[in-house]
Amino acid sequence: MPLPSASVQTTEFHGLPALEMIAPDGARCLISLFGGQVLSWIPAGGAERLYLSADTRFDGQTPLRGGIPVIFPQFAERGNGPRHGFARTRMWRTGNTRVSADFAIGTLELRDDEATRSMWPHAFELELTVVVGGNRLDIELEVANTGDTSFAFAAALHSYLKVKEVENCRLEGLRNARYLDATASDAPRDDRMDALIVEDEVDRLYRNAPDTVVLQDSGRALGLQSEGFPDLVVWNPWEHKCRMLKDMPDRDFRHMLCIEPAIAENPKTLAPGERWAGRHTMVAA
Repeated sequence: MPLPSASVQTTEFHGLPALEMIAPDGARCLISLFGGQVLSWIPAGGAERLYLSADTRFDGQTPLRGGIPVIFPQFAERGNGPRHGFARTRMWRTGNTRVSADFAIGTLELRDDEATRSMWPHAFELELTVVVGGNRLDIELEVANTGDTSFAFAAALHSYLKVKEVENCRLEGLRNARYLDATASDAPRDDRMDALIVEDEVDRLYRNAPDTVVLQDSGRALGLQSEGFPDLVVWNPWEHKCRMLKDMPDRDFRHMLCIEPAIAENPKTLAPGERWAGRHTMVAA
């Protein structure tokens, strides 16, 4: 079967504007402009690697359940604004796009406006650059302080990974890493296991996490490497929490695992005119 023509073009997905990227080798991804959110990633010759809930509400207001939401400027409820910030519920605009001999690249942009300043009184620019090709997906998030006062922010790339069966997965590379467990109220603890195996609800924030981890998933692997993000969050709601989520089927906790590079424990401060960039790479095997 011939490969589809390489391209980066605007389209619609469930009524929302989106950017469809196809590399020369057939690797592809789909990015919703609502939220600046990667919703699909299919490596060349491979299968879908991101989870997207069948019950996601595409109403242009509700956060989309799945893909890779952009968390900014607040992580979870650690702040006075909306949970996980407002970037995932704002409409982004398309920046530069192109196709090279080996990959397709697209950039999305978000700037402050009256609505964002009512929630977080700062001037900023966000730039999300996505590169797809071969068995790789590369994402860079850049934050710029365009105002005249300093601000502190949290950020994350809240990656929902599609897995065959979460109980058969092994997340390797976190041995001896220190984490906070949101399902318990005790002090931080060190991970003493060779691999994290999901057998119940998992909600861990690894501080100063290793920059590379590997997810083993029923005979296939996914390498995840990050730069600029000091923390790593691992989350699965398990059966009881999944039933409480109106935008996720009750049994879908078995087919997803969130592994997200983050600035969560200690927000990053930018002076006027300063920029920060964080990178996240996924390699499918």
